[in-house]
Amino acid sequence: MASRTVPVLPVPGERNKLILSALPYSNATPHLGNLIGSTLSADTAARFFRARGVRTLYVCGTDQYGTASETRAFEEGVDPATLCAKYHKIHKEIYDWFRIHFDIFGQTPTPQHTQIVQDIFRKLWANGFIEERMTVQPYCQAHSGFLADRFVEETKHLFLRLDSLSDKIVAWFEDASKGWTLNATTITQSWIDKGLHPRAITRDLSWGVPVPPVDGLNPEDYASKVFYVWFDACIGYPSITKCYTDGDNLDGRNWEKWWKNPEEVELYHFLGKDNVSFHSIVFPGSQIGSGDNWTKARHISATEYLNYEGGKFSKSKGVGVFGNNARDTGIDADIWRYYLLSRRPESGTDTEFKWEEFIDVNNNDLLKNIGNLVNRVVKFCHAKMGGVVPTYTVSEEHQSNVNALLTTYIAHLEAMKLRLGLSTILQISSLGNKFLQDNKLDNRLFTESPELCGNVVGTALSHIYLLANLLSPYMPRTTELIFEQLGVKCVPTIPDTWATDALVAGCALGESKPLFTVIPAAKVEEWQEAYGGSAAKEQRRLEAEKAAAKKAAKKAKKEKSQQLKTSTVDQQLKTLTVAEAS
Repeated sequence: MASRTVPVLPVPGERNKLILSALPYSNATPHLGNLIGSTLSADTAARFFRARGVRTLYVCGTDQYGTASETRAFEEGVDPATLCAKYHKIHKEIYDWFRIHFDIFGQTPTPQHTQIVQDIFRKLWANGFIEERMTVQPYCQAHSGFLADRFVEETKHLFLRLDSLSDKIVAWFEDASKGWTLNATTITQSWIDKGLHPRAITRDLSWGVPVPPVDGLNPEDYASKVFYVWFDACIGYPSITKCYTDGDNLDGRNWEKWWKNPEEVELYHFLGKDNVSFHSIVFPGSQIGSGDNWTKARHISATEYLNYEGGKFSKSKGVGVFGNNARDTGIDADIWRYYLLSRRPESGTDTEFKWEEFIDVNNNDLLKNIGNLVNRVVKFCHAKMGGVVPTYTVSEEHQSNVNALLTTYIAHLEAMKLRLGLSTILQISSLGNKFLQDNKLDNRLFTESPELCGNVVGTALSHIYLLANLLSPYMPRTTELIFEQLGVKCVPTIPDTWATDALVAGCALGESKPLFTVIPAAKVEEWQEAYGGSAAKEQRRLEAEKAAAKKAAKKAKKEKSQQLKTSTVDQQLKTLTVAEAS
């Protein structure tokens, strides 16, 4: 659905960020690994750039075409469109609960999508980058589909000539990949090293974008074929953008201000490593081959896997926390956001969800560090200073220490090192707590050194205000709650340097309320049982037993082989001795 408000459009000469998270399949419920790999990470980046005053557009939506959707629809006894509408709604509700804020959350089955996919195809065909091949596939007449091996027929399919585009793709990759994660670069380079080959872009399905007529193709050969989902899925990014910028106007061109404007727009992809090649080879190859001046990826932020309690997420086995499960725990979405982003697998290795760590993060990082700082200062100000910001001056030393960490935080976020950015926030919060300890904020300080006490409280409140702004990409509701306690409007702003006078002396604070509460340790066992943690441990135990058995069998085989060799040598020596004796 197109936005009813004035759309965000890039402005020449300014920083313009186009944020894209991988389009989730609309045939299943997303689990936590799906969220941290794409939508949640992209939301964090988009919130950061907005707080920096950067013009930002965050686009996502469900990828609805393809075999997986057709198969799932058949299993559920509905048509693909009905199935996809059901899961589109489920996805949107989960993302809303997690406070993931898209400028638009669209879908691929739209006239805009068909229009752009077919336009790219026609240009690729006209430029000689599509070839037709005769392939052999099993065809079942009874089901009117390619099903059983005993019914083998020839059929025609279309292939994207990545081999002919290889030099241009490589040249673009070498220039663009400076802003990519190492795994995205490595995966793409691996494809290139093996040689790029023509790739099929059509399938014998009914659910998808139809192949349009072009000169040189017999339309009857493609009447029952559609484009392969991984040819058209990434084109969902510009088509959903068009739904946002131009609404129902198929002749609208505002979307091109984002998508055919590489000099002014920086494009960011957030995705899991499994999807890298489609975003780094197939999609840009199609863009290049079309001949248009497309905005292409300058940044690909690909994550490794988030595992679950020693195993893998599995809906069928009941292992892992899925989006709706997180909501059912009763724990606020901000806690989930914080924990997932603190475990984001962004450094080249997999990470793991553990309930013990989840509770520890809440009770220590959040409650004892950030929560304690805010609660202690705001309560003290209400108790001793009438709930009004005192007159204060921030020391140069403290300001310098905070600014050094602020610079580090911004650098991490600009580089999409979201986990490291969150770690820096904790350091800034810890610095605030240390400041209170060093200055001994208590009743005695208030009584004996009221001016110094005012400086300490005012500095701490200003410190908390900065901290709340830095938290906004990660924990948007927590930022709102801190702003309420500080008595200021919630307009997150992340400055280059700490504006120590942002809180004006004499302004009234809001009511002091705890930001976080203790999660009992007993919840670990309860949640493990509810969400398959025990099953994951059993899976890990069985895998360990299997590995041990395999190792033992290998050792036994080696020992048997050695015994056989020894026996053979003994027999040969015995034979030789008998021969010599005779």
